[in-house]
Amino acid sequence: MAASSPSPVLRPRLPSPAQEVRDERFEQHGVRLLLKRDDLIHPELPGNKWRKLVPNLRAAAGRTVLTFGGAYSNHLRATAAAGRLLGFPTVGIVRGDELADRPLNPSLARCAADGMTLRFVDRATYRAKGDPEVLAGLLSAFGDCFVVPEGGSNSLAAQGCTELGRELRGSVDVAAVACGTGGTLAGLAAGLGPGRRALGVPVLRGGFLGDAVRALQEEAFGGPAGSWSLDERFHFGGYARTPPALHAFADDFEQRHGMPVERIYVAKLLYALTELAAEGAFPSGTTVAAVVTGCP
Repeated sequence: MAASSPSPVLRPRLPSPAQEVRDERFEQHGVRLLLKRDDLIHPELPGNKWRKLVPNLRAAAGRTVLTFGGAYSNHLRATAAAGRLLGFPTVGIVRGDELADRPLNPSLARCAADGMTLRFVDRATYRAKGDPEVLAGLLSAFGDCFVVPEGGSNSLAAQGCTELGRELRGSVDVAAVACGTGGTLAGLAAGLGPGRRALGVPVLRGGFLGDAVRALQEEAFGGPAGSWSLDERFHFGGYARTPPALHAFADDFEQRHGMPVERIYVAKLLYALTELAAEGAFPSGTTVAAVVTGCP
């Protein structure tokens, strides 16, 4: 890929539209809600996947891209799609060696159809994937590879996501995003500018994300950048946990606003913002942007 701009096949729709939605659950508290439709950036690399992957693909310069994810990873799907569109090899290290003898689920089947080589590893190996010896063992089978971490979150990804903040600068008070690995939040906060705040809603349990965001900002920007916070209450039990109450909320939001709501990330974000508005977390007159990072 050229260093200055993405290949034409990855040409995005930027800036992504910011759509105001009229919802009495926000309006009764004097809060204006915008949906930042990053899901419309690119049909196969929607949302933060485009913003995070493109800087890494430039750095990979056509080499095999090796990356990591679970059985339903949107990141793996986006990486595989990029490999097909741009003609470079991709390798996905998938958490859970028990999956190797099972039929591929639709997400992994899409990765395979796009040409991604899938390597299933046991969960202990997957947890240790950052260890140099473990990583070297994984790489030994695939030759010269450019490694992109799980979720695509590294310093390049954080730098890529600063443009998201810049697109919202001056038009919102709070920009909120659902978080898996922290790269989008790290860049969003850096790009928003003074007087604005980024809010992250983790979709995983564990309380580790604050340290991850701080480390990403240190690596990408040399230290803290922008104002951000996390609300850890809305993971609904952990990644890919989508209980009936969350589905009911998402179904209702879809009916109210005519927009499909992705369940693993976006539904949890919108649920969190609705609850926070009811709690009075946003002063009257606040404009909140919810970053829609994925498609159903």
